[in-house]
Amino acid sequence: MTRKIWVFDTTLRDGEQVPGAKLNLYEKLEAAKQLKKLQVDMIEAGFPSSSAGDFNAVKEIAAKVGNTDDVIITALARAVKSDIDAVYNSVKYAEKPLIHIVLGTSDIHVEKKFAKSKSQILDIGVDAVKYAKTLLPDVQYSTEDASRSDFEYLWATIEAVVKAGATIINVPDTVGYAEPEEFGKLIFKINDRLKNLNDQVLLSVHCHNDLGMATANTLSAIKNGADKVECTINGIGERAGNASLEEVVMAVNTRSEVYQAYTNINTREIMNTSRLISSFMGLDVQVNKAITGDNAFAHSSGIHQDGLLKSRDAYEIISPIEVGLDDMELVLTARSGRHAVKNALEKLGFTQLTETQFEGIFEAFLELADAKKEVYNHDLYVIVENYYTEHDIHNQDITNYSDNFFELMDLQVISNPIFPSASVKMKKADQILKNSAVGSGPIDALYSAITEISELDIKLLEYNISSVSRGKEALGKVKIQVEYKGEIYTAKATDTDIMKASALAYINAINSIVVDHLLPVK
Repeated sequence: MTRKIWVFDTTLRDGEQVPGAKLNLYEKLEAAKQLKKLQVDMIEAGFPSSSAGDFNAVKEIAAKVGNTDDVIITALARAVKSDIDAVYNSVKYAEKPLIHIVLGTSDIHVEKKFAKSKSQILDIGVDAVKYAKTLLPDVQYSTEDASRSDFEYLWATIEAVVKAGATIINVPDTVGYAEPEEFGKLIFKINDRLKNLNDQVLLSVHCHNDLGMATANTLSAIKNGADKVECTINGIGERAGNASLEEVVMAVNTRSEVYQAYTNINTREIMNTSRLISSFMGLDVQVNKAITGDNAFAHSSGIHQDGLLKSRDAYEIISPIEVGLDDMELVLTARSGRHAVKNALEKLGFTQLTETQFEGIFEAFLELADAKKEVYNHDLYVIVENYYTEHDIHNQDITNYSDNFFELMDLQVISNPIFPSASVKMKKADQILKNSAVGSGPIDALYSAITEISELDIKLLEYNISSVSRGKEALGKVKIQVEYKGEIYTAKATDTDIMKASALAYINAINSIVVDHLLPVK
């Protein structure tokens, strides 16, 4: 029998504790709206006693996102009356509000952080729950640093706060100290006793990633009786972060026969949520991160591409469509094999190539791939046309197609706080196109100049810059996302001159749009 796992998202509280990731009111509200679209069961909207701004943000989320009964809105309180009052007065505007109280149970916390006796801390926790119950019927109690606590004291605390009225018991691995087998055993023991004490109380876990085991510990807890999991989008959070919501959810979905459980998460909103949070918080997702990393569903190895083209399940256990992406991406690089390149050419309409012609084109592809790192569809058109020209092959399907593509010839960018400007020189067929523009910054000016030359209504959605090497001659990589007629295009470029890389990435995106929308009909 499968059971529901409640998903508690703490991106807006624990996730926002990442240095530099502070959100303003508008951003918090928009993020909460997206979390609701994702269909999380509970949103922890903040820590209202920490500041007036956080209080107001929680209040707005409660009123505008928690105005229906399909999501619970909560916020964090220490086990003190003023904190509990702050949570109550901010979340009470939701249809389904919850007060979340946290208090340590490990010897380290009791003796060193609070400098009190265990019985004093237990009494403080019980009194906090009793007070919270006078305000709201639903109260969650978190036993901070539970994984390093003496078990009998931990259980005595849980038993006491449940009798005081707590409706959810949360067991945190606060510093990521636990490992899956021992954490699973801990949850099993607590679950066994808790269900005998009060089977209506939900058992929850909150795992941190200090040793890289937050997701594994969370999944082990599910197998051992946890009813609820606390996670963040992209795994952000204090120090090394929290259990990643998308990893936990997709593991439960993909291996449902193992976990005998399900969630209510709308998985097709995972990528939208990931991108929104990443953009608002200014925290890039590592490219090889499970589920939401750029490379999670991209395949460049020739062996893998060949296997995928023969059977999707050879190297793919999750369809990218399930998490809100387009279909699988076969990235054409120097490591791509013949099968992948031939497949890409056939998708562009080149289905009648002889074996000799294909081998010649593939050789040219490898030369370009070695120089350019990643090859786009418009590059394939140019390769095929050049091959036809060199071998005096006449074919209406390809002749002059490259005349539709743009090529960067030169650029000049002036960056200053008063008048940022850019001039570009581009080539299209035999035309030399020049333009200059000003902008709010050098990249805005550069992209405005290029956009005017292209005469396309393009909207820049995302611009990312990173270093791919070190030293004075470091290579800078630019990755962008643009929108054209409702379609999203991603492009990249690398160069020691970051302005040139920015221009090349943008022109790669434009040429991809040309391939899809503006080439003559065959």
